[in-house]
Amino acid sequence: MTIKEISVDELAELLEQGAPLVDVREPDEYAAARVSGGVLVPLATVPDHLDAFATEGPTYVICRSGGRSMRACEFLAAQGREVVNVAGGTLAWIESGRPVDSDA
Repeated sequence: MTIKEISVDELAELLEQGAPLVDVREPDEYAAARVSGGVLVPLATVPDHLDAFATEGPTYVICRSGGRSMRACEFLAAQGREVVNVAGGTLAWIESGRPVDSDA
């Protein structure tokens, strides 16, 4: 099964259009720096929170660098969800100079 991936540049455009974003990092990582508009669903809890992922149209999935989000995408695709991995994750978002939200 091939999971579609997009760049952070593509994600930025999609978020402006209201695309759903799920962050599968841990709560402390999410609190420190996150892409605005994302919803936290830590990777280990994804099976218990399928309702966080759209049943119509794609949900975009992000983590720190793209690994955990790819694992989440593989699981979700097997459940029949349309998911897209964000290549490079939050690190690529920050490196691109885009702003992040934080609890700090």
